[in-house]
Amino acid sequence: MTQVKLLLGTKKGAFILDGDGDRRDWALRGPFCETWPINHVIADPATGTIWAAGGNEWFGPAVWRSTDVGESWTHSSTGLAYPAGETPIKAAWSLALGPDGTLWCGVEPAGLFRSDDRGETWTQVTGLTSHPSRADWQPGGGGMILHGILPHPADADRLWVAISVAGVFATEDGGATWAPRNRGTRQDYAPEEQRYPEHGQCVHALAMAAGMPDRLYQQNHCGMYRSEDGGRVWTSIEAGLPSSFGFPAVAHPRDPDTLYLLPLNGDQAGRYMPDAAAAVWRTRDAGANWQALRDGLPQQHAYFGVMRRAMAADRLDPAGVYFGTSGGGLYASADEGEAWTCIAEHLPTILSVETLVRDG
Repeated sequence: MTQVKLLLGTKKGAFILDGDGDRRDWALRGPFCETWPINHVIADPATGTIWAAGGNEWFGPAVWRSTDVGESWTHSSTGLAYPAGETPIKAAWSLALGPDGTLWCGVEPAGLFRSDDRGETWTQVTGLTSHPSRADWQPGGGGMILHGILPHPADADRLWVAISVAGVFATEDGGATWAPRNRGTRQDYAPEEQRYPEHGQCVHALAMAAGMPDRLYQQNHCGMYRSEDGGRVWTSIEAGLPSSFGFPAVAHPRDPDTLYLLPLNGDQAGRYMPDAAAAVWRTRDAGANWQALRDGLPQQHAYFGVMRRAMAADRLDPAGVYFGTSGGGLYASADEGEAWTCIAEHLPTILSVETLVRDG
């Protein structure tokens, strides 16, 4: 029997929702991780192991692990630190599992660590933090965070990261060297002659097209973009959207032309649903056209926001799509966004949503 689990990171611990292939009924478990702030929760679909990244300046950073689908948890921060004399790490913010089993972790202040033993110990990827542009990286409104990690699905040496506010960087040699990948993305808040710098853009989310690893989608602080060459050049695809500002972007699990977004009303206008009416926006043609999906979503007084990692899709057919809100609501669609249902309420602020689908 197919099992579907939704993995939530929140400001007060991790939560798990258990469902089946019908995705109609859900059972909530948690909070886990001793109610630490948990920024991102992921799972290995092959083994069911779950990892949760979190912490803050009081607790320090740590990556929690459960090998029994959330029944028990341990955590490790061994090696998850900068050298003495550097600004201490406040929290672990993002996780990703590479095709070779490498576990990656992004932290604040922005940096990248890797684990080759399933999260027991960590090693800093110094090639990124020693990049010549590092002195120019600046914190955004939420700090200077490496909040996105996108491994190539087949080539363990290729990886993209998203840093606020520095932009997208990529490696093709396992992290030894890095190159900025921001050409074509703009800085609306910079002087006119500096609108398209090599680095310094405020990337919000990265997504990879199914079956086309060099096609990337990016929601930026200043626009929505697509790249066909691994981020070397970006093209705007925001025409038709209600706003150029938003946080999450989620690719369809099979169709490289389908993408889901949750635009907000603007960076200085409240950062909530445009016109206070909730909608998930979907493209079926790689951003040429957009459609608002509203069935089942609140169309009045929807003043919530959705964080950069708080949206996900499962791999079933039709695909399920899910998002969590700053107000602690969790919405689900079992038909690729056509209709929505609120499946959990009154949770802490939801920071991340991921899925785990297991058969048998």
